[in-house]
Amino acid sequence: MNLKNKTVIITGASSGIGRSCAEEFAKKGSNLVLGARQYVTLCEIAQELESKYGIKAVAVQCDVSIESDCQILIDQAIASFNRIDVLVNNAGISMRALFKDLDLQVLRNLMDVNFWGAVYCTKYAIPELLKHQGSVVGVSSIAGYRGLPGRTGYSASKFALNGFLEALRVENLKTGLHVMIASPGFTSSNIRKVALAKDGTSQGETSMDEDKMMSSVEVARIIVKGIEQRKRSLIMTAQGKLTVFLNKVLPAWLDGLVYNHFTKEKDPLIK
Repeated sequence: MNLKNKTVIITGASSGIGRSCAEEFAKKGSNLVLGARQYVTLCEIAQELESKYGIKAVAVQCDVSIESDCQILIDQAIASFNRIDVLVNNAGISMRALFKDLDLQVLRNLMDVNFWGAVYCTKYAIPELLKHQGSVVGVSSIAGYRGLPGRTGYSASKFALNGFLEALRVENLKTGLHVMIASPGFTSSNIRKVALAKDGTSQGETSMDEDKMMSSVEVARIIVKGIEQRKRSLIMTAQGKLTVFLNKVLPAWLDGLVYNHFTKEKDPLIK
């Protein structure tokens, strides 16, 4: 896909991977519709990208857990550009708590944003995407292939997202719709700082060493290139590829490796 003059919708575009994706698409000459709850920040990003790259960018305040907000986001894209070529379902939240200690509302919140947000946006965008043989992208995680301790809600939401997109891909094998699941490894962003603790409050300080992680800029470049090449799925790190492979061939052994890995977190939940 040549992305010049294409219309790209990105959810969760005010920071992290979403913000970096906006920049990468702008470099390619795409027009942008940026959705997130942080409207003032979105407006600043839109203005900056328009000035820097000569593209058009629209900011739309959107909480993807609210279906009507997702419909407004899609309607605004059509009203502004009269087409949709790419939808990047990036908006997401994380969590960190053992299931036995967890307020179930935390898990509901994870599903509402990470899974239902993608479903809502895709549902309203798909007529336009089919018309232009466009791309639906879900920003997933290795946690969508292998459940991670202390992240029951996060893992569940990413497994659900992967299943939804795989089924959507098969339904559209003959329509020309491109469906891509993008699974970064651990990425340095604010997602862990605002991850939900057992009672639904933000955990604050990250529990991991962010310096050793992929940057959101690296992830965005891989995602945009994957869309250009109409890739089926992206697993972005050697550790992630090894994890997915071992989960197929030696799942019980991998249980122990994953357990030991998470005992090395700051203030570990399992010991």
